[in-house]
Amino acid sequence: MSLFALVLAWLVEQVRPLRHGSWPNRVLRRWARWVARNVDTGKLVHARVGWVLIVGVPALACTLVHWGLQQLLGSFVAMLWDALLLYACLGWRSFSQHFMAIRNALADGDEELARRLLAAWQGVETARVPGTEIARHAIEYAVLSAHRHVFGVVAWYGFTAMLGLAPLGAVMYRLAEVTMRDARLRHTVLALSERSLLAEVAERAWQVLDWAPARLTALSLAVVGNFVEAVSSWRSHAQQAPMDSDGLLLTATAGALNIRLGGASLARLAPPGHASARDQAWSTADAIFTPQLTAQTGTPHRREPEVPRMGEVAKLLWRSLGVWLLLLVLLALARLL
Repeated sequence: MSLFALVLAWLVEQVRPLRHGSWPNRVLRRWARWVARNVDTGKLVHARVGWVLIVGVPALACTLVHWGLQQLLGSFVAMLWDALLLYACLGWRSFSQHFMAIRNALADGDEELARRLLAAWQGVETARVPGTEIARHAIEYAVLSAHRHVFGVVAWYGFTAMLGLAPLGAVMYRLAEVTMRDARLRHTVLALSERSLLAEVAERAWQVLDWAPARLTALSLAVVGNFVEAVSSWRSHAQQAPMDSDGLLLTATAGALNIRLGGASLARLAPPGHASARDQAWSTADAIFTPQLTAQTGTPHRREPEVPRMGEVAKLLWRSLGVWLLLLVLLALARLL
C-alpha cells in the first residue's frame, strides 16, 4: 500500500500541484513561528525541545492517525491518508515549472525575462547576472529542489515505511527542511545580528537527516549520467567538506553531465517591510542557498551551463526518478515496502 500511496500522490501533484501559500504551508509556518516565539528562550535545551515540537510532534501525530485509520477503517483508508500527506510533502511541479520557464526564456533570447523569473522564484538579486550564469543558477536550484521536494521525501518515506511508520519520515523530512530554510532566511535576509539557538539546532538536525538521502540522490544521478566523472567529483568534494550534502549533489550533477557548476552565490532580496516583521520567517516559493563550489568553477574541461545543458539536466532528473521508482517497485515486490 505504501507504493500505491506514493504513486497516487505523485499523479495528483502532477495534475494539481500545491501553490506557495497553500493552507498546509500556512498552518505549518504558523505552528513553527508560535513554537519559536514561546519556546526559544536562548537555552540549548529549549531550542532542542522547540525543534522536536515543530518537527517531531506533527510527524508523530500523522503516524498515529495512520495507525488509527488502519485499525478502524482498513488499509485502503490509511493508504489514502498517506497519499494526502505525501501530496502535501512532494513538489516536483513546484520547481519544474519555474525551471522550464527560465529555460524557455533563455532559449528565446530574452535574458531580462529569465532574470525576472529567477528573482521571483528564489528571491535573489539578478540585475547584473549574465545569461550563462542565469542558466547555472537555475540548474543548481533545480537539482537541490528536486532532491528536497522529491528524492529526499521519498527516501525517508521508504525508510520509515519499511518499519511500519509509513508517513513519519516524509512529514519529518519536509518539516525539518522548512524549519532549516526559514532559519537561514531569517538570519540572512532579515539581517538579524545573530542566529538563534533554534536555528543552529535546525541546521545540525537537517545535516543529519539529509546525509543518507543526499547520497542516495547523488548515486542515482551518477548511475544515469557519467558515472566515473560523477563519483570522482563526489569523492573530491567529500574530502573537502564531508557534511556538505548540497555541495555533494551539485558536484555529482556536474560530473554526471560534464558541466561547470559552482561559483559565487546570488545575494538575497529583502522582503518589503521586513524591518517591522523580524519575528516572521520569510521565504519565496522555494528559496534555497547554494554552496560556493570554487573548485568546480575552475575545472577546465567542463562545458558551460548553457541552455542546451538545462534540457540535459531535466532529462537527468527524470531518468534518476525512474531509477527510484524501479527501486521502490523491487522493494514492494520483496514485501519490504
